[in-house]
Amino acid sequence: MSAFRVEVRVMPRAALLDPQGQAVEHALHALGFGEVARVRMGKHLVLDVKAASRDEALERARAMCDRLLANPVTEDYDLAVDGGATR
Repeated sequence: MSAFRVEVRVMPRAALLDPQGQAVEHALHALGFGEVARVRMGKHLVLDVKAASRDEALERARAMCDRLLANPVTEDYDLAVDGGATR
């Protein structure tokens, strides 16, 4: 069994409002960074997953996202295992 580094990026769905992103955008404007537009806030997680293969690590990480790490109604996620990006 090997350990695979899995990076998870969770972001609000593009069609939905992002109140946290809007708050950061307004704060940046107030601090003089007016060139910033459309801030989106998300989560970045790094997991070390023990699995027999890269595909199994990816499958387990997907299950973690579906059950806990991402809200399937409001968020999308991307996974990268050992540097290779996949959905």
